Amino acid sequence: MNCLTSKLIVYRNIDKESILFKLSEIFKDFKTNDYEDEEIINRIYTQINRLLSLATSYGFDKNLWHNYLAFILATVENPFTLVSEKVGVNEGSVNEFTKNDFLIIKQLFDYNFSEIEEKLGINCFSIITNYHAIIKKEQLFNKDVSIKVQELSNLIEEASNEMEIYDIVTDFYKRYGVGKFGLNRAFRLSHDENSDFIIPITSLDDVTLDNLVGYEMQKKKLIRNTEAFVNGKKANNVLLYGDAGTGKSTSIKAILNQYYDKGLRMIELYKHEAKYLSKVISQIKNRNYRFIIYMDDLSFEESESEYKYLKALIEGGLETNPDNVLIYATSNRRHLIKETWNERTNTSSGEEMYRSDTIREKLSLVDRFGMSIGYYKPTMKEYFNIVITLAKDYPEIKLSEKELEQEANKWIMTHGGPSGRTAQQLIYYLLGDN
Repeated sequence: MNCLTSKLIVYRNIDKESILFKLSEIFKDFKTNDYEDEEIINRIYTQINRLLSLATSYGFDKNLWHNYLAFILATVENPFTLVSEKVGVNEGSVNEFTKNDFLIIKQLFDYNFSEIEEKLGINCFSIITNYHAIIKKEQLFNKDVSIKVQELSNLIEEASNEMEIYDIVTDFYKRYGVGKFGLNRAFRLSHDENSDFIIPITSLDDVTLDNLVGYEMQKKKLIRNTEAFVNGKKANNVLLYGDAGTGKSTSIKAILNQYYDKGLRMIELYKHEAKYLSKVISQIKNRNYRFIIYMDDLSFEESESEYKYLKALIEGGLETNPDNVLIYATSNRRHLIKETWNERTNTSSGEEMYRSDTIREKLSLVDRFGMSIGYYKPTMKEYFNIVITLAKDYPEIKLSEKELEQEANKWIMTHGGPSGRTAQQLIYYLLGDN
């Protein structure tokens, strides 16, 4: 195995601490008899443990070794994979080196582990190449990555030579992309020095816009803007504002699910992370995806100045904003920044002379969102309709529409006013009684 991995050229930048290279080192020592049985078995089991952890994270099954090699091909970023992500198959001398690497990948796929198992009296490789995973709920592993990697693994298994693998892998890059941005749909920032700055969010709601009852005009506006964005047309930054529990965040999550397969990705930022916006942009501006920077429940107190980073990004900086980035924010405040009545007087002794300038500066943040969409509390009739519509998805709720309205009336007396959130909470309460 070490002889094979040492001949990689295009894919030579695979992490040297990876399972593949660690196993290669182990197999090199095994071939030279430079080991004690107990010591090398322990090293093997360490890498098998890492492989099992990876398989659990991504829901891999059957041949874990094949899944792992496909995972490497799907995630490693180098000049060849990044170009293939944008244009697919292309002419160039690099293809000769790439086909050499795919010949090696094919040999690694077909690697015979029987010799080392027989001499060491172990069977771990036989198990991982015919593995039966415990069935897990989709929320417990990264479904986005799992489906794509196992598809790639199955196709390479059926390939007979490196030319077929070349076509399979380049087509995969063109359809799905490469690396974390290609395989995942949502991300957040990590401030751990030992991890990447932008990391995937692996468990997401499968919510759709149909799950949000009502708000048809709001959804239509959001869809129109997002479709223009993913199709490479001009689109606006969007502010969704209004009453709590009315579906602002749900709408944005649903938009991501609806347009993920068209190249839409989302990065979640909190307001205190606004100062990192320029760093985020620098990492995503040249990728072949459309990114929405999602800022939920956005509002600023009088003393907070982070909104200035947001203003500078949206409009006003020297560097042109990339075409593949928009900001979608939600807020309960129409103007995002808290105002006081004192600010509405033009002057105040001992303080800033022109208060109206302060007001204009703060309100200018909202003006820089090209589209503002209001979400308001439903009327009682609309609230009852939400409850009745949600209840239809649960046959175990046997109440009539009249009885549901009565329960809905009682519920909001102790759980706040009518909203989609309180309607969903009522449904969960009713399900708990069944």
